[in-house]
Amino acid sequence: MRNPLKNAARLSIALVLLLLFVGQGASYGLLKKKGNKDAAAQATNGPAAGQQPHNDSYLIGNDDVLAINVWKEKEMSRSIPVRSDGKISLPLVGEVQAAGETPLQLERAIEEKLQAYISDPEVTVMVEQINSKKFNILGQVLKPGSYSLSLAGTVVDAIAAAGGFRDFAKKNKVYVLRKGPDGKQIRIPFSYKNFIKGKSNSGDIELRPNDTIIVP
Repeated sequence: MRNPLKNAARLSIALVLLLLFVGQGASYGLLKKKGNKDAAAQATNGPAAGQQPHNDSYLIGNDDVLAINVWKEKEMSRSIPVRSDGKISLPLVGEVQAAGETPLQLERAIEEKLQAYISDPEVTVMVEQINSKKFNILGQVLKPGSYSLSLAGTVVDAIAAAGGFRDFAKKNKVYVLRKGPDGKQIRIPFSYKNFIKGKSNSGDIELRPNDTIIVP
């Protein structure tokens, strides 16, 4: 004859094991959801030249190319350039101001607009290409013009990006025009000849946005 107490104990143990299994499954589902989101963001926003970290310090500018990933919404995820008016346009979202915002601020703005259409939207914004931070190089170089700072971070890099010097360039009289904190333009001399010779008082100059290099 079966013992009712023993059967009840077995039933209680089976119930506890079932509850533990369901709980672990739910936890796994949440972890998998997060893992899939991170994997999707990494696949869409993988390392690229000039890519900025996903942080709250870089300010997006006109002509920057953004990688926008909306989790589980492939048709919403895309690479898109910031227009000259500083805005981007997305399905359902419409126009959003991007220039002057950080990637995290833009994420929040897009998520807020998507809440009317998607339950709990999760958006990731990365800067794929930095085109807004530029410098100019003029004068006796082969290809004068405007260049992205992602291509050249110093005066020497800028000269190389511009194709090098022309035959009669005054290599020891190069200078950088830069707007100072007070709004006035300052002139920073640079001697390419001294730099090549390795003279201690002639280091390379790190460029800043809107610098203009003059090669006489």
